[in-house]
Order: sequence, then structure tokens, then C-alpha cells
Amino acid sequence: MFFRNGPEYEARLKKPFAPPTVTLKEIHDAVPKHLLKKDETRASLYVARDICFALFLYRFAYSITPWAEGDFGGYVTEGWQKMLLKASMWCFYWWFQGLVGAGIFCLGHDAGHTSLYENNKVNNTVGFILHSYLLIPYYSWRSTHHAHHKATASMERDENYVPYTRSQFKLPAEKTAKKADYEEIFEETPIYTLYRMFIMQGFGWWVYLAQNTMGSPMYPPGTNHFNPYSPLFKKEQRFTIFMSNLGITSMACILYYLGKEFFFWYYLIPYIFVNHWIVMFTFLHHSDPTIPHYRKGEWSFLRGATATVDRPLLGWMGRFFFHNISHDHVAHHFFLRAPFYNGPQITKAVKSVLKDDYNYDSTPTFYALYRSFTQCLFIEDEGEIIFYKNRDGVAVRELQESVVQEIKAKGWNPEEQDRLGRPRKRLDGFWGFWGLPIWNWLVNTYIL
Repeated sequence: MFFRNGPEYEARLKKPFAPPTVTLKEIHDAVPKHLLKKDETRASLYVARDICFALFLYRFAYSITPWAEGDFGGYVTEGWQKMLLKASMWCFYWWFQGLVGAGIFCLGHDAGHTSLYENNKVNNTVGFILHSYLLIPYYSWRSTHHAHHKATASMERDENYVPYTRSQFKLPAEKTAKKADYEEIFEETPIYTLYRMFIMQGFGWWVYLAQNTMGSPMYPPGTNHFNPYSPLFKKEQRFTIFMSNLGITSMACILYYLGKEFFFWYYLIPYIFVNHWIVMFTFLHHSDPTIPHYRKGEWSFLRGATATVDRPLLGWMGRFFFHNISHDHVAHHFFLRAPFYNGPQITKAVKSVLKDDYNYDSTPTFYALYRSFTQCLFIEDEGEIIFYKNRDGVAVRELQESVVQEIKAKGWNPEEQDRLGRPRKRLDGFWGFWGLPIWNWLVNTYIL
């Protein structure tokens, strides 16, 4: 049961892909506006809840050694039993502190999208503190993450998990490539595959921040999230990048002051779990053999937003600790500033419009991680709508070319698909110049 594809994934495999034709306006019209409103008290309670969980778990961890030295109140006195119980308590602590830390990341993520509070200064203050606690450069991450949302699944402009191409692996052309060519590049032992997965899951987040690995190819080698003069950032953002560095430096000083024992036993091991969860849910949102990427001729914001997958990561624990980030990620791409606690209802509304274009996958998540890691290897250098290819140079899903051409023939236009309001007509004469500001004000105030 664990090593199986979900029925939704199997259904996508059997159905050739055609890009969605619904409009962004249809999706926005389907979502009740009260679901987009923020409840600041509720947001504050979630922030307080996660901080209290973290503090409670720290207190629990500090009690493990004294409990063991006191034979757990006299109930466990045998050496091996004490050792087993003590080890179990540490594992309990590391697991749940890792979950709580990933949830704190998610709250900082939502603050970066201004979806917790109405006041952006409050959002940024909360996000800065939460992410600095996790040694994450808040403003640096926020800048590239916003760019990711503006260009999701775009081969030219996306900032996260941009696929490698055939030419980057120096593979022969598709028509001349042989099985041995692919084996030479991708063939490896299962143990080595698991080793590479461990490196990605344990440290991939920092590799991305430090080297922009799988970031946009438009940036030169050595691009990172810590240099204020990095091409990732605009000139006016440099001070906030410096502040991000100051935040993680301050946290590093606090950890140094607390000592090696605290750093290793109480912070570092749960921190590796936090890195694992961050990489896991972000990788699986956008790396799936059945989900397309687009080049500029076929990309639109709506098409990019639908090129992500909702997954029931860890079931109820994922919803509770990760604040719906994996369960309702498609909805998040359409409504960045919507509060996460309304995610399930927004997802229902979005799904009612997208229908078969809504992507969900109930595949056991750890198997889905292994599947994407071993099958989402590269894409072709040509093509406007492309799918990942596996170690045999094969894409598991086909593109329904006839439907794509039919959509084009009907006049598909990315600007029209992404338009939220009515198209505005150009006015000539007096109203075309002097009256235009007045007309725009009237339209914006009383019509749109």
C-alpha cells in the first residue's frame, strides 16, 4: 500500500494533457469574498500557539535527563529500559519540534504574503522574527518567493525548482540518444539514490539559499540569498537583505551563547527535520511527472498556478502543524493574501471551476518524493509545453497537441485569461487625454 500511486495520479497518466481554458476571473468570482478577509486575532493565536508548542517542547527536552537520572520516578530502573525510554523521549522531541519549526516557517511564509495582518509592517515584523529564529533570511526569501508566484512553472522566469534541460546534462539529441547515453548520466545504485535524497532533504534548503540551486537559470553561478548586491535583488531591496543577514547573525549569536549542548541536542537535530519538511513540500508542489512546465509562448499566470499539486502530507498532522500549506497549495497560488485557515473552503471553490484541471495526489507522500526525485530528471530544450523525462529519456504523460492547436485557433490570449476586470477601450479626442484620469477613476470606483 505504501509503494503505490494514488488513483488521481494514475488518472492523469491515462489522460493526455491539455492546458486549462478557464479564466482567472471565473476562479475569483467563485470564491466568496469573506474567505479572503483576515482575522487578526485568529492569526495571532496561531502564532502564539506555535511559539507555546516550541517552548513546551524545549521544557520537555530539558526534563529528559533529570527524569532518567531519577529512574523516571522509580518506575523504570533497569539500564536498557531506561536507555530505550530516554531515546524514545528524545525522538519524540525531535520529531514534534521539527513539525512545530516547519509550522513556524509556514506562518513566516504567510506573513511574507501579508496574509496574517492588515498592516504590512506587522506582517514583516512577525515574519522577520519567525524566520530569523529558523536562520532563514526573511526579506531575501520573500523577494525571490514573490517572484516565484508571479511566474510559476515558467521556464524563463520562475525562481524555484526550475527543471534541468537535456543540454545541461550534455545528452545527445533526442533522435540520436541511446539507452546507454541515459544510463551513463542517470544510472546509480539505490543506496546512492537514497544518499542524494538525504543530502537534498537534510541540507537542500541551505544549498538553495547559498547557491540558488534549481533557481532561475537567468542568474550567473555563485548567485545567493545573502549578498545584498546579488542579481536576485533590486537596488532598493539591499538594506532589507542586510537586515535579513543581521537577523540570522543575531540568532547564531544566541545559539553560540546557549552552548554546544543546546545547539546540537535541542536545536540542530529538529532543525534538520525542519529543512526536510520545507524541501519536501515545496519540491512536491511543483515537481511531478504529470505536471507541465511552460515556455513563454504558452505560459499564463493561470496556467502556471494550476501547475501545482495538492497533497495530504502527513494527514491531520500536516494540516495541523503545517497550516494547510500542502493540502491547499493550488488555492494559495490563486489567492496569495487569503488566510491559510480558510484554505479548505477556498480549495472547494477553486476545484468547482477547474474541475479536471485541479491537481490532487493521494500517493503516500514519501513514495511520491522518491518517485519525483527519480523520475523528474530533465526536460527538452525545445517545446512550449513540456513534461519531465525519466532516466530512460521518456515523459510519462503526453501532450494533446490537437487540443492545444484548437485553443490557439480560438484566439487564446494569456492577458485575456489572466484578466480580472473588463477590458478598457481607448478613447480619442478630449476624453482620450484630458478626460482619461477622470474616466479611470469613475470606472475603478463605480464599475470594477
